[in-house]
Amino acid sequence: MALSTLLAAVPIVVMLVGLGFLHMRAHVAAFAGLVAAFVIAVFMFGMPADKAGLAAGYGAAYGLMPIGWIVLNIIFLHQLTEANGSFTTLQRSIAGITGDRRLQLLLIAFSFGAFFEGAAGFGTPVAVTAALLIGLGFSPLAASGLSLVANTAPVAYGALGTPVMALAAVTGLDLLDLSAMIGRQLPFFSLIVPFWLIWAFAGWRGMMEIWPAILVCGISFAVPQFLVSNFHGPWLVDVVAAIVSMICLVAFLRVWQPKKLWTSTALKGRTNGDGSEGATAKSATDLSGARPSTGALIKAWLPWAILTVFVFAWGIPQVKAALDAIFISKIPFEGLHNLVFKVPPVVAAPHAEAAVFTFNILSMTGSGIFASAIVAGLLMGYSPLALVRIYLKTLWKVRYSLATIAIMLALGFLTRYSGLDATLGLAFAMTGPFYPLFGTMLGWLGVALTGSDTASNVLFGGLQKITSEQLGLSPTLMAAANSSGGVMGKMIDAQSIVVASTATGWQNSEGIILRYVFFHSIALAVLVGMLVTLQAYVWPFTSLVIHH
Repeated sequence: MALSTLLAAVPIVVMLVGLGFLHMRAHVAAFAGLVAAFVIAVFMFGMPADKAGLAAGYGAAYGLMPIGWIVLNIIFLHQLTEANGSFTTLQRSIAGITGDRRLQLLLIAFSFGAFFEGAAGFGTPVAVTAALLIGLGFSPLAASGLSLVANTAPVAYGALGTPVMALAAVTGLDLLDLSAMIGRQLPFFSLIVPFWLIWAFAGWRGMMEIWPAILVCGISFAVPQFLVSNFHGPWLVDVVAAIVSMICLVAFLRVWQPKKLWTSTALKGRTNGDGSEGATAKSATDLSGARPSTGALIKAWLPWAILTVFVFAWGIPQVKAALDAIFISKIPFEGLHNLVFKVPPVVAAPHAEAAVFTFNILSMTGSGIFASAIVAGLLMGYSPLALVRIYLKTLWKVRYSLATIAIMLALGFLTRYSGLDATLGLAFAMTGPFYPLFGTMLGWLGVALTGSDTASNVLFGGLQKITSEQLGLSPTLMAAANSSGGVMGKMIDAQSIVVASTATGWQNSEGIILRYVFFHSIALAVLVGMLVTLQAYVWPFTSLVIHH
């Protein structure tokens, strides 16, 4: 068991060390991890080489469609708004709400980002918020790192509740019970994360100067998050909470502003040496000058309003079903499909692992973003030829990011089909009375590996249920802890880091971003684990199942 666990951990260690310490470019570090996983899967775990190759190929395909497709199209929309100057107007309008950088960060990274997490998920919020922050003049490390820190508390209900629905599907537990349980864990962190975000940016004193605004932002998100998740379900949790949070914060800033304006856009204590200052000068936009007219403001916000409408529409199950009815292609990876078996104690009963690539191009979130970009582009006055030209430029700009995402998902899928992930999961499951903490960290590890709370829930949901039943813990509590712990792994997964570095135009700096966010990720995940431990042993009434 010890040797298997050590071997299973090698690919992750190779990738993280390559990124964080050897300063490899992200696609190179990910490829090194993939090679290590391939060698261990084939020569140590006995997986046939052809099946290992197919698992990696399946992962790469999933990386490009749907995840790479989202990144490519959101950057395309951003390029369109930059090229015609409306993005500068948008930045001026945000600066007009408040000139204080801490409050801009709260508004964009936390509240606005949470809306996109709820509507689309899968990298969209980090891409949008990091691009907005870099345009407002934040240093690339602040823009990318803090967008990642902010995109945590909403993740479990991302993409209209997809992670919770996946968790219910793999565990057989009641969907509304799981939604309610996660809704009794994450609201604590919806209060903590805005404070944590501003502390990470401006230090303790900078945070305390604007504590009333942070409290308004956090409470106005946490309360709707709790109510909707406990009394409605997982579908609209983030969307409702984010809208309430944005409205409350903007309304509060009409009557309250900090005594001292914070104008620095660099991370406190990192004015030199974060490697991003050179890029800041190029990225910053001059936001001085006359306040934009109402007409100019409407034009500037229009592309993002169109994006919001399309993304929201694409998230509605009926719309997805209608688009899939027009075209959907399911491609089984012959030679892998139903040929890998998972058996107890990883799952309750032996079952074959499917390997079918669903090419549902029309209903993918990325296609909604693409359609919104085309509509917005035509309304902004671009000719079809100009749109094609900017699209090709965007494709060239994000080529390495797309390669990294494909390789990363290849690594994630190979770990899954070879059993490396299950081996690590079983090691976590041997921690006995400490399982509430380590089970939560298992969710964190799942998201760090796969880049998705949904994938982590699919990966470890069954294991959480089985282990908790063996230990006499609530299976609903531990399945929910997998999702709640997972959200803190979102900021260190390579896919999110690549999305952040691409959106800020700060390529080949993934290692710097990873080193910066790693502490925040571990610390917050441990806090979630401590809360789950309290729910398991000290406040069991908070983990009682609601019967709807």
